[in-house]
Amino acid sequence: MPYFSIVIPVFNKEEFVGNTLKSVLSQTFFDYEIIIVNDGSTDNSEAIINSFSDERIQYFFKKNEGVAAARNFGIDKAKGAFICFLDADDFWHPDFLKTTHSYIQKFPEQKVFACAIEIETQNKTFPANYSIAKKGDFEIVDFFDASQKECVLWTSSVVIHKSVFETVGNFDTKIKKGEDTELWIRIGLQYPIVFIWRILARYVYDQSSVSRNLNYYFEPYTFEKYASEEKQNPKLKQYLDLNRFSAVIKCKLSGDIKTAKAIYKQIDLDTIGWKKVILLQLPSIVVKFLVVFKNFLAQIGLGKSVFR
Repeated sequence: MPYFSIVIPVFNKEEFVGNTLKSVLSQTFFDYEIIIVNDGSTDNSEAIINSFSDERIQYFFKKNEGVAAARNFGIDKAKGAFICFLDADDFWHPDFLKTTHSYIQKFPEQKVFACAIEIETQNKTFPANYSIAKKGDFEIVDFFDASQKECVLWTSSVVIHKSVFETVGNFDTKIKKGEDTELWIRIGLQYPIVFIWRILARYVYDQSSVSRNLNYYFEPYTFEKYASEEKQNPKLKQYLDLNRFSAVIKCKLSGDIKTAKAIYKQIDLDTIGWKKVILLQLPSIVVKFLVVFKNFLAQIGLGKSVFR
């Protein structure tokens, strides 16, 4: 039985998947299996994957059903005690598994681990900006407190005990946008996070990635799932409102004013900060200019996206 199961969903990532696999096969900890789920790619991804020969690799091709279904397929196939996810355009530093394993041994009672990440853009690579007070090499944090800026859980940096999925469930396949963050919410409601400050994973900015599309924001269904619970949980309410803020901004930029107004009405303006309140009030043309400028700064490491 492998210690780690690494689930890699792939959909048309021929430009990236080779480097992603190399980063796994270069790990200094060797007790793992790789479960590659090709979610109906139509490019050259399969040929690139098949060029790798390692007995730890399991390759599956399935019809395209979205990344949530692909990751769930991998979870079902996993034999390891801990499950890791690695998107096919990201990669790990060589000591990702070794370092995480050492913290698992140090805190055997904990079930959810994550490391700091760096972000690679066309212009620069820079560390992510977290809302966590650094007191040492690691912190044990509350998901909602730790995710006011960059989300403390990120798909390619999390390591999760398999029993967690038995408790909170897998990725919700009804959600097509933000399905990973929605799962992190369910995990964060029940588990603390062991956050490792060492940068061990890199998010590679892909201009075509769905997460950079203006239509990528929490769907009404996601907010509705927590309509009752957020009334009793201020931290959850604030976190959802931060995502509502992002949704309103993106809706305004894409011209969907009706949806923007509907989501705006659900936000508690007292909890998201005065700067965000001002942004919500600005005309779309001004917001568009600010978004372009802030995203430019984010790409060169001088700030974070205006969407959070």
